[in-house]
Amino acid sequence: MTGLICGLKTLYDRIFASIENATDGWLVGLAARLVFASVLFMFFINSGLTKVGSGPLGFLSPSVGAYAQILPEMMNSVGFNVSKIPFVPYGIIVLLGTWTEFILPVLIVLGLFTRAASLAMIGFVAVMSYVDITGHGVKAETAGAVFDGLPTGLIFDQRLLWVFLLLVLVVKGAGAISLDALLDRACKTKS
Repeated sequence: MTGLICGLKTLYDRIFASIENATDGWLVGLAARLVFASVLFMFFINSGLTKVGSGPLGFLSPSVGAYAQILPEMMNSVGFNVSKIPFVPYGIIVLLGTWTEFILPVLIVLGLFTRAASLAMIGFVAVMSYVDITGHGVKAETAGAVFDGLPTGLIFDQRLLWVFLLLVLVVKGAGAISLDALLDRACKTKS
């Protein structure tokens, strides 16, 4: 009986080792970026679009909505009058937060500086979650809790999955089908 079990275990190991070898270096990074593109890319782009000011240079002047989303308590305390909020440091925070929602997702999808962009995106998601809970007064049932058995919590459950996806990219990189890999090949030929 032990021989049969060990034989099945060996067969099992060989099958999955060959799958792992065939996909090593390209599948995980590519798949993680495709999942990010299909699930989160437009979420962040659309969120960023709510924050840009009007006109062609609107990206240089965040909207009142940007301040309200990123600094909700401060905006409430100044009666939603952006001119009462100092540009340094708060205007810079809003400006960089707005740009982040465009730049980091594009870098991740293209596979360019993917590890750094994904790590920064994890930080962004953490800050965004903190602001949602403390600044926007998200209720406990919406926030959810880790290990609560209810996958409907929009903050902890969803964003834990987002962070895991981004963590895969931090650890594994963008993979062989990416601009990172193209840059690696170009730099190695120059050395």
